[in-house]
Amino acid sequence: MKIALFGADGQVGRETLDAATNFAALDIIPLRRENADLATPGAAAEALRRLNPAAVINAAAWTAVDKAETEIDGARRINAYAVGEIAAACKEIGARLVHLSTDYVFAGDPAPAPLSENAAPSPINVYGATKLQGEDLARAANPDTVILRTSWVYSAHGANFVKTMLRLSQSMPEIKVVADQIGGPTPAAAIATACLTIAGANDGPAGLYHFQGAPAVSWADFAQAIFAAGGRQTKVDPIATIQYPTPAKRPKFTVLNCSKIRRDYGLEQPDWRTDLARTVGRLDSLASQGN
Repeated sequence: MKIALFGADGQVGRETLDAATNFAALDIIPLRRENADLATPGAAAEALRRLNPAAVINAAAWTAVDKAETEIDGARRINAYAVGEIAAACKEIGARLVHLSTDYVFAGDPAPAPLSENAAPSPINVYGATKLQGEDLARAANPDTVILRTSWVYSAHGANFVKTMLRLSQSMPEIKVVADQIGGPTPAAAIATACLTIAGANDGPAGLYHFQGAPAVSWADFAQAIFAAGGRQTKVDPIATIQYPTPAKRPKFTVLNCSKIRRDYGLEQPDWRTDLARTVGRLDSLASQGN
């Protein structure tokens, strides 16, 4: 089964290529800027017509949350318009689309329970707004679309919170980290496995799904876990969001209810604590090799 993968050089994309070795029946075709630049209108659709895959995974996104506040057109182009074009092309060639979205579609007001797929989205920043627009365009263009909302993605690749904390720990004995934003760190490797499972399930239901690591945690507590996993002595100074102003507002509560994806696809929430030890170990190994 041929599957086209947009965003092959990103965190989830690279993990998807690695995870594909466990899915012998799937033939993954990586798509990158040089052969399918989502910033160019029509490029994605042209690539899909040429490849004619049975399914498509879109792991590409504009993820610079603060930068999106001033570069709105660029964020909207990648996160919304290109997604609509991919979905329309998938409908044209009869391919299933698995599209990654974000917990930032929610306002993040404190809630008594994890947010289900039925919770009303209300983004408070440009990034979240463009991702929500992408969801809407995808569903309107192709009914056979699976949208996977996830959060706080990390891996040994690219730029992410885990790598930032480890880098800062090399020169800072104490780091101030926000403690009143609660969510779920999610290993990119687990997202990759989820995408491949869904893409390869021809008879699986379409629709909106939440997929997030567990247990829920604050950024400050996550930072502390990172330092503990790496044997770092750096201390965490918990602060409030108001003490760390950023161009883009962040939601304070985005704990997601993931029962639907467990029911329909048998995918359990990954325990980020188990994966974190592996990721930190991998990063330390790469650092010792000079990479």
